[in-house]
Amino acid sequence: MTTEPRTFPPRPLRAVKAAYIRQAGCPSSVAIAVADFEPWEGGVEFETADTSTVPGWSATEASELHEAFGSGVREELAELTTLDPGTTVAVAVVLRSIRVHEVDSHPRAFRQAGRQAVRNALLEAYGPPPTPWPRLP
Repeated sequence: MTTEPRTFPPRPLRAVKAAYIRQAGCPSSVAIAVADFEPWEGGVEFETADTSTVPGWSATEASELHEAFGSGVREELAELTTLDPGTTVAVAVVLRSIRVHEVDSHPRAFRQAGRQAVRNALLEAYGPPPTPWPRLP
């Protein structure tokens, strides 16, 4: 009996949505993103699609949000404890689109949205975890 190595994601996961919205006073946090999770050769690859521009924001500002989202994805994948032992992370994450609030969107919110995107991809791929994830700050 041969067992094939298991990887995350087990199949392409398209249009995984993530929203991080916290409005407990000033400052608030708003980050909304859509990403694809594709099987990859090994490790974590992150890229941004041309469609993820932000009207009214400079390319530098939008790039900061994209990079923060990618950092959140990498952080969450590095801390995964919900995958079965022996499962390898081999994923290419493509950020397809983001939505921002003109005042309340910032890199920290998009970092948390990246973490949420990973959790949503895991839910789509494997269903709910046996124990709940810790709450995002």
